[in-house]
Amino acid sequence: MSTLAENYLATASSMLQRACALNAPVLKKLGPVIGESLAKGGVLHTFGSGHSEIIGREIIGRAGGLVCVSGLYDPTGGFVENLVGYGTKIVERYDRAHGLLAGETIIVISNSGKNSSPIEVALYAKQKGLHVVGLTCVEMSKAAATVHPGGKKLHEVADYVLDNVGVPGDAITPVTDGVLAGPTSTLIGATLLNLLTMEVIAWLKAGGHPLPILRSQNMPDAIEYNRELGKKYKGRLSRQLA
Repeated sequence: MSTLAENYLATASSMLQRACALNAPVLKKLGPVIGESLAKGGVLHTFGSGHSEIIGREIIGRAGGLVCVSGLYDPTGGFVENLVGYGTKIVERYDRAHGLLAGETIIVISNSGKNSSPIEVALYAKQKGLHVVGLTCVEMSKAAATVHPGGKKLHEVADYVLDNVGVPGDAITPVTDGVLAGPTSTLIGATLLNLLTMEVIAWLKAGGHPLPILRSQNMPDAIEYNRELGKKYKGRLSRQLA
């Protein structure tokens, strides 16, 4: 590998370990919070605007993951995420189509934590009685002014905060003077959500609850198996199993 790649790998690996250790207590708390909801037939929701959508998408319809995870999607890909009121329209439409039910949990992802759409989704979900998890970069969020007229940022609105321990601007590897490359928010954010999934599954297993875990569709009979798991959630998942 080039020196740049080696530097990125070393720094990102260290940050990943730090993020896992820092967030472990919150992940432990969320295991039963989400597990109890899923045991009653509930759904776990995610929302990420722009590039953050990739992180939420990691645990939706995922082989080895939970079937009962559904995502809110921004059709503009985050292009107008700072248009005040737009996030509210997205979440209202999703609520009408799939339902946001009291006692369920939504994971709202925003690296900066300052953009209007994620904050509006979080506030709407809180009003509906959901538990709100904010996955963000706390250091960057503290350094940036919020766009939302309420004056708060995602980590100040959320009930639980997962910190990706990133840096302002996301990139960590110096290339030339003033130029950095190598973001970490996706790498670390996706890992934290997979760790959260493991905590939920562990809680369900310990309580003797059914384990609605998807199989890779490339394995024998997996498509039929996954379809059977998904029947229980018909209409509630934005990505319905075929």
